[in-house]
Amino acid sequence: MNEAQIKQKRTEALLAELIPEALSQLNDNRLHALSVVEVKCSRGRSDAKVYIDPSSFTEEEKRTYLKQLRKARPLVEDFCLKDQGWYRCPKLAFAFDEQLKKSQNIEELFKKIANEKRGDAS
Repeated sequence: MNEAQIKQKRTEALLAELIPEALSQLNDNRLHALSVVEVKCSRGRSDAKVYIDPSSFTEEEKRTYLKQLRKARPLVEDFCLKDQGWYRCPKLAFAFDEQLKKSQNIEELFKKIANEKRGDAS
């Protein structure tokens, strides 16, 4: 791992701590309950994708949350700038983390294939 990658990982870890703190200080109580799963920065650390835990939100709720997060983005970025004393903060983009759902679907497919193979073997 080179120095640039270490700085990128450090920035991602810092943002993963700062963003929930910034969200908790906003006036919108709905955003207080959101939990950040992961933050991925671009190579130059000018952009960062923030993955939120989808929990049991419906698609309509997810759209509402993303709309609120887009509105709150400048405030969250400003909080990170002031807290860390950075010259600039990565431009944040919010998304719900669907990896868990995808991996569960893949596991279900593997189980179905295994059951079908057992059925063919008999």
